[in-house]
Amino acid sequence: VGFPLLLALALRHVSAAHATVFVGLLPMATVMFGVLHGDKNPRWLFWLFSLSGSLVVVGFAMGQGIGVSLFDDLLMLVAVVVCGLGYAEGARLARRMGGWQVICWALVLALPLMLPLCLWTLPGNFQQAAWPAWLSLGYVSLFSMLIGFFFWYRGLALGGIASISQLQLLQPFFGVGLAAVLLGEHVSMMMVTSALAVALCVVGARRFAS
Repeated sequence: VGFPLLLALALRHVSAAHATVFVGLLPMATVMFGVLHGDKNPRWLFWLFSLSGSLVVVGFAMGQGIGVSLFDDLLMLVAVVVCGLGYAEGARLARRMGGWQVICWALVLALPLMLPLCLWTLPGNFQQAAWPAWLSLGYVSLFSMLIGFFFWYRGLALGGIASISQLQLLQPFFGVGLAAVLLGEHVSMMMVTSALAVALCVVGARRFAS
């Protein structure tokens, strides 16, 4: 509940590039909670590569030009902390329960809270909602909040929180690539160079994760 809600509240006022600054910190938050929950502390070279990758993502996002909003930044920061905690805890549970069971039980337990909120915020009519909005809602509900976690929690459980979490550093660049393919947006040399640098950091971090 925490991450998507806080993220949505912040994105009403900040750009996607601004949000990327904080998403770049998510792998670090995930690993820190993993260590706090009993995972083996990775070697110092892992932390070096992980921090370097995060700084590249943050630098890339800041290079896109972002505004500053203290309240929205606080929402994003709390969202990252909550998400890191959720990923680490989900990975720990997945080792005992299985990846798909963890996310399914999470959604079942959230239903008594989310269903009344959904009914309370239900719009008076749906005529203003275009079909792309419905497709987007369906994608987020089915893939982002359910099927994607089948693989994510399974991967975290098998490969280790420290190693697998670093793949999140590539997320902003996959988004840029998809925007170029689907929306025809321009991909600059800075984007390509940053993506390559992050990829190298991910390889290095995974190499020294254990």
